[in-house]
Amino acid sequence: MSSRPELKVDDEHGFIKFFKSLPAVDSDVIRIFDRGDWYTAHGEHANFIARTVYKTTSVVRQLGRNDHTGLPSVTMSVTVFRQFLREALYKLGKRVEIWASPNGRMNWKLAKQASPGNLQDVEDDLGALAEAAPVILAVKISAKATEARAVGVCFADASARELGVSEFLDNDLYSNFEALLIQLGVKECLIQIDKAEKDKDPELAKLRQIIDNCGVAISERPAGDFGIRDIEQDLARLLKDERSATMLPQTDLKLAMGSAASLIKYLGVLHDPSNFGQYQLYQHDLAQFMKLDAAALKALNLMPGARDGAKNMSLFGLLNHCKTPVGSRLLAQWLKQPLMDKAEIEKRQQLVEAFANDTELRQTMQEVHLRSIPDLYRLAKRFQRGKANLEDVVRAYQVIIRLPGVLGTLEGVMDEAYRDPLDEAYTNKIRELSDNLGKLREMVETTVDLDALDNHEFIIKPEFDDSLRIIRKRLDRLRTDMNSEFSDAANDLGQERDKKIFLENHKVHGWCMRLTRTEAGCIRNKSRYLECSTQKNGVYFTTKTLQGFRREFDQLSQNYNRTQSGLVNEVVGVAASYSPVLERLAGVLAHLDVIVSLAHVSVHAPISYVRPKIHPRGQGRTVLTEARHPCLEMQDDVQFITNDVELTRDKSSFLIITGPNMGGKSTYIRQIGVIALMAQIGCFVPCSAAELTLFDSILARVGASDSQLKGVSTFMAEMLETANILKSATAESLIIIDELGRGTSTYDGFGLAWAISEHIVKEIGCSALFATHFHELTALADQHPQVRNLHVTAHIGGTGAPKPPTSDDDKNNNNNNNNNNNEKREVTLLYKVEPGICDQSFGIHVAELVRFPDKVVRMAKRKADELEDFTSKHDAGAAAASDAYSKRDVEEGSALLKDLLVRWKDEVAAQEMTRPEKIARLRALVAGHGELLANPFFQSVKTL
Repeated sequence: MSSRPELKVDDEHGFIKFFKSLPAVDSDVIRIFDRGDWYTAHGEHANFIARTVYKTTSVVRQLGRNDHTGLPSVTMSVTVFRQFLREALYKLGKRVEIWASPNGRMNWKLAKQASPGNLQDVEDDLGALAEAAPVILAVKISAKATEARAVGVCFADASARELGVSEFLDNDLYSNFEALLIQLGVKECLIQIDKAEKDKDPELAKLRQIIDNCGVAISERPAGDFGIRDIEQDLARLLKDERSATMLPQTDLKLAMGSAASLIKYLGVLHDPSNFGQYQLYQHDLAQFMKLDAAALKALNLMPGARDGAKNMSLFGLLNHCKTPVGSRLLAQWLKQPLMDKAEIEKRQQLVEAFANDTELRQTMQEVHLRSIPDLYRLAKRFQRGKANLEDVVRAYQVIIRLPGVLGTLEGVMDEAYRDPLDEAYTNKIRELSDNLGKLREMVETTVDLDALDNHEFIIKPEFDDSLRIIRKRLDRLRTDMNSEFSDAANDLGQERDKKIFLENHKVHGWCMRLTRTEAGCIRNKSRYLECSTQKNGVYFTTKTLQGFRREFDQLSQNYNRTQSGLVNEVVGVAASYSPVLERLAGVLAHLDVIVSLAHVSVHAPISYVRPKIHPRGQGRTVLTEARHPCLEMQDDVQFITNDVELTRDKSSFLIITGPNMGGKSTYIRQIGVIALMAQIGCFVPCSAAELTLFDSILARVGASDSQLKGVSTFMAEMLETANILKSATAESLIIIDELGRGTSTYDGFGLAWAISEHIVKEIGCSALFATHFHELTALADQHPQVRNLHVTAHIGGTGAPKPPTSDDDKNNNNNNNNNNNEKREVTLLYKVEPGICDQSFGIHVAELVRFPDKVVRMAKRKADELEDFTSKHDAGAAAASDAYSKRDVEEGSALLKDLLVRWKDEVAAQEMTRPEKIARLRALVAGHGELLANPFFQSVKTL
């Protein structure tokens, strides 16, 4: 990074002494020092930034002495600092302290603090890099009972003046808490730490694991912060409601109030008097949205991953054709909060249908109106926090003057069927908000010099003050003089004005001229022209005459700003009073943006999406015709093979899918989850026809991977995810299991897969999809009528040359043929799901596709055949043994054996016996039990 500033500190020894006197900070805190137009970090923080930003520690310099006794230091330009800030807060989960020295040397003060959930102090530093408004949450638990845990939370978007609380019972795996973290999109979580018990508390360890799995930064807070002694007094100062805080029903939620106390203290909201009487308190109902676990979030590719290259790799990327930042943020929220209310879903569907069916309405809304809407939510926050200026007032004005155009477009809808829904959702609300903002529009048109906007100047009209009028006249005269100098230069250089040569107000050089880079040679060797800088868009230069005009212009502009500052403050103050209206407008336009985006995707898919029919909860019927995976069908060179799905309670609610690797099992089961989620956010779905029941949760166990750093093996990860499913699922859930039991031995794995499947079928009774290589699992269909066997098909035919695969397992869901000719056969994966069982595996076929050595492939086939022969012989022997006794023999023999063992247990318990004595006594009891010895089933057991 060639632009890295030099390390120059006036009083090196004084600063080193000051730095070493600072109290130590936690390992997740990074200290940075603001030195005006560059930044420094020191000590371990310098080494961390060097590794993170510069990817090398060679950039570290020693402050003081140039040896190991100096203070390791690193410098950052403003651009590099902002990039680091983004990475530290968004990706690394770090907290940042920024120290500044406003009054000169050695007067360092902590100026700003930021964490992943609280970006208020650094929003201006992040600028355009700022992501969605983060949610920060505090949690307090009570785990006295053996099974149920009480959980209380308080959460907030740190830049919004509202607090949400919730209190609920949870199981020992904290499944509801996990679902809440995902629903809210939490970025940072405050947890209560008792230093003495920190490493001994198993409940705290579970919480940490869940928070970490959801990608949320953890901040430890002392137990004292969660005390509720002063919470009612604090809420009384913060809340808008004039009634006493003690009257609010939420204050009965003691755990949630403890979390609220911690969050209020952490955010420091009581230190800012402008917050008093501005907050709202509301209670969040976990059940109003579909629950998603962290595994489902990954399995359904809901949000973009770090390695996702193409936009369409995630569902958010596919659906996000929003034109406004507030729209994109709302879409991300909707994807994590699918609705559970049938009526609300159908309202959204009808709005999507209105824009999908009316091409002109959709395109005009996207390309003309929404494209020009700024981030109104952030704009309103700038006004609320007193950071707004005249430019922000103008930006708000520019939105207001566009509202009549939006209204005109909505009112022009010809189809009567959609008029009322559009009026209710948008037209009536925008008209009311536009009327409310009318006075603000008038004030801006009266006071602000809108003509000056062409020169990117934000000033009050000079007519308002005699001094302003005089300064304005002199500024106008200077502009005339500068234009005259510009014309002379253009003629002298033989360049055409405003095509090859330009007069511009540069943010660094002020008023100067610019030539395109191809024409820049004409000023070389001409002493009249002074070159300022070379940039991508050309070469900036000036003349001595223009420099003089520019200096006078800058001085007059400063005078103008000083003179108008009082008027500007008044205008900004009036505009700030409209913040609540701007926030409401942001909400309406964000909703409109998301609906239009969903309509756009539904229409522009390779095959248009359809509006699904939604059944009420409890009906348990989902039928998808010619279903497709919305993300995979968008990949290049993919001709997607469609498949039908039927999930009907008591008839086909549990689907077992077998078939070859790379055959499409994973795609099939995941696309059903994706379609269900899309339907419950109100979107159309990739099918030719669809009807779905409402699912209260989507729970997944897909592709376990090791987490050695966390001490979690593949098998342990499998079991943790599955335990969460079994404890969370209800009869209205959708369970997706892609392989289970592969992390342990075949027999143990199959036993677990069978037991888990049977528990889902008999005890839970919900819709479930189970992709497996355990072909024996298909026998469940013989015992339970709601179990259905499906398989992905493969055609085995003549010879052919092997072709390399085009992607990983199940990600090549197209109709390319994959061939195998080592045994003169061709295997074609058809990607079609059909009823019945797949009676063979194609794992060795996949090894051939990826060019395993022939010797290895032949050995694999020979060993597979040997194992098959061994299994067949073993099965034949077991079958012969089973023919020797009847079902009645088994029942009688089991009962006799149980009675004998109970007798033996009682005798052993009554006397003190050694291990050999206990075994001898058992043998004696068996030998004396003639009826048991004569039982054929017991004879077969005894011989094992």
